[in-house]
Amino acid sequence: MSAGVAATAVLHSEWTKLRSLRSSWWCAALYVLLAGGLGWLTSSTFGSADRADDAVRISLVGFGFAQFVVVAVAVVASAGEFATGAVQSSLAAVPRRVRWLAAKTLVLAGAVAGLTAVLALTCWLGARVLTAVPGGVPLTAPGVPRALLLQVAAAALTAVLAVGLGALLRSTAGGVGVGSALVFLLPLLLPLFGSTGERLSEAMPVLRVGGDPFLVSGTGWAVGLAVTAAWAVGVWTLSAVLLVRRDV
Repeated sequence: MSAGVAATAVLHSEWTKLRSLRSSWWCAALYVLLAGGLGWLTSSTFGSADRADDAVRISLVGFGFAQFVVVAVAVVASAGEFATGAVQSSLAAVPRRVRWLAAKTLVLAGAVAGLTAVLALTCWLGARVLTAVPGGVPLTAPGVPRALLLQVAAAALTAVLAVGLGALLRSTAGGVGVGSALVFLLPLLLPLFGSTGERLSEAMPVLRVGGDPFLVSGTGWAVGLAVTAAWAVGVWTLSAVLLVRRDV
């Protein structure tokens, strides 16, 4: 390919690489098991809820754990190329490094968003079938579409953040470790250090279940999503700048 290679060709190449990795399929299976399986299990366990949106939020709890898989697969997809040296072939085919990173990010985030959307609807179906709610759990009930869409957005932003970390650190273990700390460990531990820690925790890109932070207290969905988006864009931009300036 030349420097003027078509964007669609770069996207197709990254999609081929993603689906050719055995780890991608294992991660997808684990994501389905955690998000979908735990979703139906929690809906069955709770059995009832006061409102439809509460029932759906209960059914989405598996995504709190499943998003660790998103961090792992996105870091592996980006940092793995540096670890194996495959990045040299990729950049020889696509000399515009930012275009290559952007294509990889779009493919990862798109795949995560698509699978998350299917699983979110599966969880909603579990809530509808297994959770007793006055008036049922219709898809159009107040708060239900927002919770499902926020779950898709949160997972996609987590994927963008993780791709950026992988390209920035160029280490699979380092990227997964730092990513897990940012989205879970730090938001969980920082509040132990008083009010300052709580404020710092609210500035972390914490994993979210629907519109709610996972296992921690935190900001509302609008501020929380904006914080995660800021982290994702910031880390990705930094990784893109350094990718251009550093040797591979």
